[in-house]
Amino acid sequence: MDFYKQRILPASRQMKDLEKAVSSSFEYLVLLDMHVAQLKNACQMVHRANKKLFLHIDLIQGLQSDAYATEYLCQEYRPYGILSTKASVIQKAKQKGVVAVQRIFLIDNSALEKSFKLLQNTQPDVIEVLPGGMPNVIRKVKQSTNLPILAGGFISTNEDVELALQAGAEAVTTSNKQLWTLYEKK
Repeated sequence: MDFYKQRILPASRQMKDLEKAVSSSFEYLVLLDMHVAQLKNACQMVHRANKKLFLHIDLIQGLQSDAYATEYLCQEYRPYGILSTKASVIQKAKQKGVVAVQRIFLIDNSALEKSFKLLQNTQPDVIEVLPGGMPNVIRKVKQSTNLPILAGGFISTNEDVELALQAGAEAVTTSNKQLWTLYEKK
């Protein structure tokens, strides 16, 4: 997946952060930690700006992250993509023609092996590797899956971003607004 040379995907945790991301030059945005009651306004704002929104379904408060919720979000809000740790969500997103991003948490070699099995079952469009500040692990995931990778979590400096990209990540997801500013096209 090519994010059109967008090296950072701004990840918003609050409506004011989403507003800032929407008014930026970034085309691809990630929405985290949103209450279900705010979702309609958030999605409308993003659609009006002709941006592409990835919804992190596991973090939408007031909505169970399952296949039914995924179907509802895809039909009602038409996100560009869905992020989740759950296989049923990834499979339903793919079924609905939405970019499916499988989020994997890699804390040790056992988690890595379990993640490889999960990825074989779900066959996501994109993988988000957390924590993203592990270039050697990003390289290993890239070599083993040959899928596009987003790096997220513990990305706090320009060096973190560059190391993740050099290791094979297509882009980095971050809520760090200083990095948004640094990587925004002027």
